[in-house]
Amino acid sequence: MMLRLVLGDQLSRSLSALDDLDPATDTVLMAEVMGECEYVPHHPQKIALVLSAMRHFARALSARGVRVRYVALDDAANTQTLGGEVARAVRELAPARVVCTDAAEWRVAQEMAGWEQALGVAVEIRSDTRFLCALPWFRQWAGARKQLRMEFFYREMRRATGLLMDGDAPVGGQWNYDAENRRAMPRDVVPPAPPVFAPDDVTQEVMALVAARFPRNFGTLEGFNWPVTARDAEAALAHFVATRLASFGDYQDAMAEGQATLFHSLLSTSLNLGLLLPRQVCDAAEAAYRAGAAPLNAVEGFIRQILGWREYVRGLYWLHMPGYAALNALDATRPLPAMYWGAPTTMACMRAAIGQTRDLAYAHHIQRLMVTGNFALLAGVAPAAINEWYLAVYADAFEWVELPNTHGMAIWADGGIMASKPYAASGAYINRMSDHCRGCAHDVKAAVGPRACPFNFLYWDFIARHAEKFRRNPRMAMPLSTLGKMDAGKLAAMRAEAARFLAELA
Repeated sequence: MMLRLVLGDQLSRSLSALDDLDPATDTVLMAEVMGECEYVPHHPQKIALVLSAMRHFARALSARGVRVRYVALDDAANTQTLGGEVARAVRELAPARVVCTDAAEWRVAQEMAGWEQALGVAVEIRSDTRFLCALPWFRQWAGARKQLRMEFFYREMRRATGLLMDGDAPVGGQWNYDAENRRAMPRDVVPPAPPVFAPDDVTQEVMALVAARFPRNFGTLEGFNWPVTARDAEAALAHFVATRLASFGDYQDAMAEGQATLFHSLLSTSLNLGLLLPRQVCDAAEAAYRAGAAPLNAVEGFIRQILGWREYVRGLYWLHMPGYAALNALDATRPLPAMYWGAPTTMACMRAAIGQTRDLAYAHHIQRLMVTGNFALLAGVAPAAINEWYLAVYADAFEWVELPNTHGMAIWADGGIMASKPYAASGAYINRMSDHCRGCAHDVKAAVGPRACPFNFLYWDFIARHAEKFRRNPRMAMPLSTLGKMDAGKLAAMRAEAARFLAELA
């Protein structure tokens, strides 16, 4: 008899740990443990999503005749750690072997690596074959390259998978249509509503448990609307392809007051839990293009997020961990401002992004990168503080995907391993890509004075603060040139505004 472990983000029938499973003799172990629920203060919807999806997956396995040992969070015998539950199952079931699939996060993988010695039983850890890029392939691709740019990785992945390819050439003659995907949302465009997944009895039971166990966590359970089964996730994919994919490309970088989801897919939770597979999602998008149902700029942009970014950040994570998380290239040390946890703010864009994060456990990539991430970058928030926040508050956040996106892209703490320059921006970018500035208490065109937009004076304080470091970066030549020509009095006034603002923020 073999004991087969399924983790909360491994809810796929094709999971390698379930290959060659014998329902007559083997047992699948799934465990809800406090150790995973509270290593950061997760959003209640995130905890409820994972636990509900786990319970539904266990039900589906049982319906196929698989013996499932399921340990609920409130089970009196629960040791509340993964290692503790594996050890308890080994003691009680005496399996010949424990079979696992590679953990997606470094901390869990390190724990799993010690199980064989601790348990006194063979532990087989199999590769996670659900991703499109095997980690050995990524390491080989990275090789001795000085710069690991996603664009070049993405092209290799297009060639390897054949997605959006005509023979050896990219469909349409270009690899990347990002330049066509930067339109602001017109006032007369109304995005379609996302599909509705009303909580069933299992989800409602989980929500009650989460509400009782985690009453102080940031976020609300009201309005929970996440797919928790493969069937629901497939319906969400079909709905996206039919109603939002065609406009996804044009408006993927846009932000709009009162419009939380726009034309985004909302599929990242299903992908990261394993309810959907990346190839399945990419194939559906490509099929829409081939059928004439969605334009190339939309489909290429969407596939690039999955085949490119998602696989790329996983490769970077495993290539550079565990040291990656400790990098702090800009020596940022400021505590996370209280507004990230819901304290009042006069900044409309921050209020919108954080408010919907509280309500939905969701914000799209530009809100994360160019609003909350950009603010943390400019303000010099300590990497560990902002990384923990992103990991805690978003339903789709697991460290392997969250850390590189935050650490490398949003706050440039890795010093350029991921992005060639900091994604720093003043209020002008937010004004161009959103309507937040229209009703804001601050004047997006002002850099000093009582109504000055904080992004403006923080931006120039940031550039001045790190000017010497940035002189070695050719991509920072333009802001440094502008800084050099700036009136000394104006720069001093902006830096004084920044110092006052940050002091009050603290």
